[in-house]
Amino acid sequence: MADRLDCTEECVRLAAHLDQFRHLAEGPGAGGTQAQLPAQEMNREANTIGCKANDVEIAHAVVIIKEELERLREQVQNVE
Repeated sequence: MADRLDCTEECVRLAAHLDQFRHLAEGPGAGGTQAQLPAQEMNREANTIGCKANDVEIAHAVVIIKEELERLREQVQNVE
């Protein structure tokens, strides 16, 4: 049960996707199309964390993360 609720792997992947997104956003010729993939993957990781969360604080944090990711996704689409 504890292994099923452990979100460590998802948090590590979320951080890696965030680093990739930052690299693309700050790099030369930053384009919206390239940034869509890490943004989509961050959303998937947030969803998985939310599904595994057995804590109200974590669930609340996931909602905030997903709201911010939605704003980010909209901005990425505007760059295209």
